[in-house]
Amino acid sequence: MNAPIRPPEVEALSRITAFTDQAWDERIVPALTKYIAVPAKSPMFDAQWAEHGLLDRVVRDAAAWVEGRKVAGLTLEVLRLEGRTPVIFFDIPATKPDAADTVLLYGHLDKQPEFTGWRRDLGPWTPKFENGLLYGRGGADDGYAVYAAITAIEALDREGIPRPRCVGLIETCEESGSGDLPVYLDALRARLGNVGLVVCLDSGAGNYDQLWLTTSLRGMVSGVLKVEILTEGIHSGDASGVVPSSFRILRQVLDRLEDSRTGQLLPESFHCQVPASRVAQAAATAAILKDEVWKRFPWSCGLDGGPTLPTTTDPLQALLNRTWRPTLSVTGVDGLPDLGNAGNVLRPHTAFKLSLRLPPLVDGHQASVRLKALLEDNAPYNAKVTFHPDGRAGALGATGWNAPELAPWLEDTLDAASAAHFGAPLGYIGQGGTIPLMSMLSRVFPQAQMMVCGVLGPKSNAHGPNEFLHVPYGKKLTAAVAQVIAACP
Repeated sequence: MNAPIRPPEVEALSRITAFTDQAWDERIVPALTKYIAVPAKSPMFDAQWAEHGLLDRVVRDAAAWVEGRKVAGLTLEVLRLEGRTPVIFFDIPATKPDAADTVLLYGHLDKQPEFTGWRRDLGPWTPKFENGLLYGRGGADDGYAVYAAITAIEALDREGIPRPRCVGLIETCEESGSGDLPVYLDALRARLGNVGLVVCLDSGAGNYDQLWLTTSLRGMVSGVLKVEILTEGIHSGDASGVVPSSFRILRQVLDRLEDSRTGQLLPESFHCQVPASRVAQAAATAAILKDEVWKRFPWSCGLDGGPTLPTTTDPLQALLNRTWRPTLSVTGVDGLPDLGNAGNVLRPHTAFKLSLRLPPLVDGHQASVRLKALLEDNAPYNAKVTFHPDGRAGALGATGWNAPELAPWLEDTLDAASAAHFGAPLGYIGQGGTIPLMSMLSRVFPQAQMMVCGVLGPKSNAHGPNEFLHVPYGKKLTAAVAQVIAACP
């Protein structure tokens, strides 16, 4: 049975829904269309971000939009610490006289790079709205967050529904590991107040039929593994059999980390015990999503004409694999020529960009140190093997996050909001991605409740081709956020 709807009362919900729907149609979708067109790539993917000014541009546009809404009492600053990416900080006073806590709303405006494979009529920087879906890079991940957050607050204030103080933190370094964010959190710590609820809109959904609460996030270590064996390329007929292939050496080094047959990570230090409560939630989610857990991906065809296969077709194991077990992906390569230019040359080096996803309870920095030692020590043939972890300002390795136990008021309100706006109960799902802010905030505000949600549902394909924002889901999520903010003590 669904929990009873708490304030805002039932009669106000339809007006809040109508307001958020109209706001998306008239203001948010146009703003996001403009935003998608700007290739505001994260610093990891645009070393000249400061000179190009694109992060500053999307920050200015978002800040102007927020200030243009004329929310009573709102103050907004664009913070620019020396050498750091800009951050938007806004502060809206409480309308609930006895509210003791502050609600912190989070999002980011930096983007992943273009990637290939976009549909012919689409592109990362050419927004297109089609059948309720807004295509283009960054709209769902998660440029919409600041616009949805302000709209949720507006919806409450228009109805005269009391709410706590709300502050917003919108960064531009998330896709680079949020290396600049700790500095801003330190600078803003006294101004944030007693944060009782964090609303993070940078996550995903299991389907578009109900509200989904993120229960965990994986950590990550990424970086470049490079093997050098020669100073220049040489004729493969002359040298092969004498000079070891840099690619073969790289394969041997990776064999220390991963069982290539199963994909299992070998070092026990990269694993953790999955809490029993998370296994139970994953089992409930598997019962809802069934085979869509793995069928939702764009599988290719095998030689027999049938689809290629996942590592497992068990929905529960698939959910646990993508949320609580470490996995390795190779996301880039250097030292390999295009096929059309691949002569009979034994290459001097091979380099892979590695992305190692870590379970929520594994420390990201320690994992980065262990990974570097594992890959570099005792190199075959005394080759020069180096692993350089990514990270800005020394932030090497991002730690994952396991959500705190839900307070009864939040659990009841989330379930009520899902019933009110989606007609279905709240769903619980772990996410395989990384939001470095969450582990940071859990350390700074250990008593805070966390509402981590998002619009990245099936086939939305963040970071890949044909990324889209499911606008009908975004509308309902915005109304649900308003309902939760109103219920915050």
